[in-house]
Parts: sequence; structure tokens; C-alpha cells
Amino acid sequence: MIDFELTEEQKMMRESVGAFARDRIRPAARVADETGAIPDALITQSWELGLVQGAIPESFGGFGDQRCALNGAVVAEELAYGDMSIALHMLAPRLLAYPVLEMGTDEQRRRILERFAGRGFAAGTAALVEPRFDFDASEMETTASPEGDGYVLNGKKCLVPLAAESESCLVFATPDGKRVDAFVVDRGVPGVTITAREKNMGLKPLATYGIEFKDVRVSADARVGGERGIDFNRLMSEFRVAIAALGVGLSRAAYDYARDYAKQRRAFGVPIATKQSVAFMLADMAIEIDASRLLVWEAAWRLDRGDDALKHGYLAKNYVAASALKIADNAVQVLGGHGYIREHPVEMWLRNARGLAALEGIATV
Repeated sequence: MIDFELTEEQKMMRESVGAFARDRIRPAARVADETGAIPDALITQSWELGLVQGAIPESFGGFGDQRCALNGAVVAEELAYGDMSIALHMLAPRLLAYPVLEMGTDEQRRRILERFAGRGFAAGTAALVEPRFDFDASEMETTASPEGDGYVLNGKKCLVPLAAESESCLVFATPDGKRVDAFVVDRGVPGVTITAREKNMGLKPLATYGIEFKDVRVSADARVGGERGIDFNRLMSEFRVAIAALGVGLSRAAYDYARDYAKQRRAFGVPIATKQSVAFMLADMAIEIDASRLLVWEAAWRLDRGDDALKHGYLAKNYVAASALKIADNAVQVLGGHGYIREHPVEMWLRNARGLAALEGIATV
């Protein structure tokens, strides 16, 4: 029997992260969207929550908490309730640290994890998406050709968060056209070119870049997991659960704002929330949020059990991508003309929600 009742510890975690999102992230979101930059002080404060170093073993300088996908989903939802762009920036180091933690060799863990256990924010990232309209993660065009005692990487990536800040990047590539492996590639390696910061419709505070790999030579120990390699399907499931959880947080934000506005906004002497068309729209939004969260939590629960969660992660991500866009659009409609102007954040949430369908591999639980 599936039981999604959170433990007392999980409830405390949810409340503490939620309070940070409401009190610190939300007030900074609009300025960050306008300027395309996140305040350094806010990033420093987020690091103190232990969002990354919490699951890193004490032997590597972390807190030694047990990694839990459901915890990761809860945290991602709460952060995105404040702002999804800022949440993605704060969680980006996980993209490198957690796959190495879960699937790396002992030497890789020692070399990589210690840099994410310090007192200050350490940028990390992963490069999965390729700049082509028919991109399919299971049919990677970025290659890692075996050569001598290492590999030669060739290909292009896009939507790589914090690429210009990260000392290393987790690069997904295929050595044989069939399986997908992951390689830790340092920023200064010859042949690695980070292109200009991408200009996106939404998620403007999140710095994403393209990366080109031209005859990039890496040693054999750059391959995560060594000869064993990685469980790519599990990593994809973790990525999708994280994106879906972020979408739920955005949906909650849009719904709460529209609901409160509808209670305060009066037309013909009564709050518009009493109008049947608005009330039904808000009810549908609430139903979609609960359905989305249950899909996310079930996929996370399966990950924590060690089950194959590929289908469930895929369903959660696709469902939330559609429902979050609908909820954000409905929030704009509830506000009417006010929903289209920047005085209110719903137009920003609509732009951010539009990207959920295209986002892959930019967050993990």
C-alpha cells in the first residue's frame, strides 16, 4: 500500500524550505527576472539550507543525511513556489554531485564531492540536451569515442545551467551509438567551448549556455562509474521527477495568487471569486495541482524503493508540463487585464511554465 503521509522530519523540512521560499525567494523573483541576475546574498543564504551538501557523506565533508527522492521532490516544489528560475540555480550543483554520489567510483566521489561540501556555493552542472528539434535523450548524437586509454568527445549541448561558472560539467554522450554514458569534463580542457548565454522566453534569471565539444580528450577515469558506467534510465527518471516537482511548485504559486486576487477583486459589488465561472476555474486548478503532486510523489517513491521509475517519471513530467501551463494561463485569465502586466507575477509564471515541456536534465532530486 502506498502511503504518502510525510514524516515529522519531512514536514519540518517542508516548512523551513517553504518559509525561505516565501520570505526570501519570492520578494527577489521579479527583480531577478527583469535583470537576469540572482543576488549573491540570496544564493549564499540558500546554501546554508544544505540543499546540496545534506546528502553528501560526512567522510567527504557533507552532513551525511540519507538521500531520498521524495525529500528532493518536496524541496523542489517548495523552492519553485518562490520562483522556479532561482530554484533551478540553487539546485544546479546536484546535477554533478548526485550522479557521482550515486553511481561514481570511490575515486570520483572523493574528487568531486568535497568541492560541494564547503561553506560557500559551488556551481555544478550537467549537459544533456542537444540543439536539434528532434532531440531524443535515448538517441544521443554527442559521441565519446574510445581512443587509447581514454575517450574523445564531439558534439553540441544547450540549456546547460551555470556552465560558465562550473569548474566541471557532467556530459552525457554515447560511446557506441546505443548506450549513454556520463563523463566529468573540466571547463578548461582543450576543445571545450562555452557559447554566449542563451536568451530564453522565461527562466530569465537562470544562466544557461550552449557547450561545444570538438575532439575533447578525457581519461578513462572521467567516465562516471568506471567500466560499470551509469544507469541512464534511473538518472533520467530523477531528472524528470525534479522538473515535475518544480512545476507543481509553480502551479501552486499561480493558483494561490489567483485565488487571493479573486477574493479581493470586486465586480458589481461582490468578489469575483463568487462568480461561477471563476470559482469553477479555481477549483479545476486545485484539482490539477493535487493530481500532479501525486504523480510526482509516486515516481519519487518508486525511486526510493529502487524500482524502475522510467515510465512514472515520464508521465509525471509530461502531465505537469501541460497542467502547469494551463494553471498559469488560467491565473492570467482570473486577473483579466491585470494578468498581462508586470505589476503582477502571473505573466512571469506563464512564461516560465511554457519551458517545462522542453526542459530535460537541468535538475535532479
